[in-house]
Amino acid sequence: MIQKMSHVTVYVLDQDAAKEFYTDKLGFQVGEDLVMGDGFEGAGAGFRWLTVSPPGQPDLRFVLADPRMGHAPEHADVLRELLAKGAFGHGVLATDDCRKTYRELSERGVVFLQEPAERPYGVEATFRDDSGNVYSLTEAHADK
Repeated sequence: MIQKMSHVTVYVLDQDAAKEFYTDKLGFQVGEDLVMGDGFEGAGAGFRWLTVSPPGQPDLRFVLADPRMGHAPEHADVLRELLAKGAFGHGVLATDDCRKTYRELSERGVVFLQEPAERPYGVEATFRDDSGNVYSLTEAHADK
């Protein structure tokens, strides 16, 4: 029986830069950062397994993956092009105060696409990570 989601893959253009963005700017914590050896079919020898977790949720790992991990070179190139265009939206990051978190993250250098705005479901702002992935930062209404 499936019990919960443990890992989500987020493709990034540069793993070192992504690690810095997710930890220094978003406040995530590093889970694993290691090099996997031979025997991982399609990943190439020595691919890097890098995970980060949102503060207070260490059981959910974001795998900050190089697009080459598990993909043919031509497919990895397409993924990189789509990343750079901001074609991927990776979900909603919850906060209890969207406006305050918006200000804090802006001060840390996070680039927002949309300032906090009232929505039927709460207050939402959107931003891109340093690779182009788009996230919704959302404060849900208390009754939701």
